[in-house]
Amino acid sequence: MTSLRDMAVEVLTTADGRAKTARSHEHARAWFAARKSGTPLPLGQATPPLRPARPERPELLDPRDVPRRRPGSPEGRIALLHAIAHIELNAVDLHWDMVARFPEVEMPLGFFDDWVKAADEESKHFNLVCDCLEALGSHYGALAAHAGMWRAAEDTAGDILGRLAVVPMVLEARGLDVTPGMIEIFERANAAQAVEALKVIYAEEVGHVAYGSKWFNFLCGRQGRDPQPVFLELVRRYFHGPLKPPFNEEKRAQAGLPPDFYWPLTEPA
Repeated sequence: MTSLRDMAVEVLTTADGRAKTARSHEHARAWFAARKSGTPLPLGQATPPLRPARPERPELLDPRDVPRRRPGSPEGRIALLHAIAHIELNAVDLHWDMVARFPEVEMPLGFFDDWVKAADEESKHFNLVCDCLEALGSHYGALAAHAGMWRAAEDTAGDILGRLAVVPMVLEARGLDVTPGMIEIFERANAAQAVEALKVIYAEEVGHVAYGSKWFNFLCGRQGRDPQPVFLELVRRYFHGPLKPPFNEEKRAQAGLPPDFYWPLTEPA
């Protein structure tokens, strides 16, 4: 019987974005069908790659070298959608990597339910944004993209608390801050398809941040540690630079992130 971690590695080693997300959906369905049947798939043992497979395009550049385009123009809106698609594809891999990466840390099955669900939703997000790009005559891979997206995963490959702190609780929480402004950009352009895609992403990303907060607090509680100072220490260790306001405090609160988890990180340590 195929294990959950074997399925995670299959996703991570699939290069093409549409094929990766199709495999992600397939494996999520298999996991939840087995859970519903009362006979969960085995977690298993697998060795995820340090970096996931990627298609030949887009060309990955240093963040400083990625061309900046004004979002008020059609070309700028395509570039913004392309950047979002790139983020969503990385998120698919980040969540399957969470499933596969830390077999030495015993976790309840609910942990795996949450991250498989998150990966399944990120797969949907990638495809929704790719559909928007294709409706505009472009596609994922047509433009250069940010090469640093996987750095947080590499930096925290040996630290599950660090991974939970930096990926869902910092990087995905940042999406809660900036997505409303992106929705406004596409509303002004009467781009209904993009607006609807971004609204789906915005609603579901709250849950992904909440999964990070829930399991971070769970592990801190199991270790008898105060989550807030642990979080601050880990973000300062693994995240490069201060956090930048403004923050979407309402949505962050819904996701279980109180202000004392992020406002202290707006200044260099």
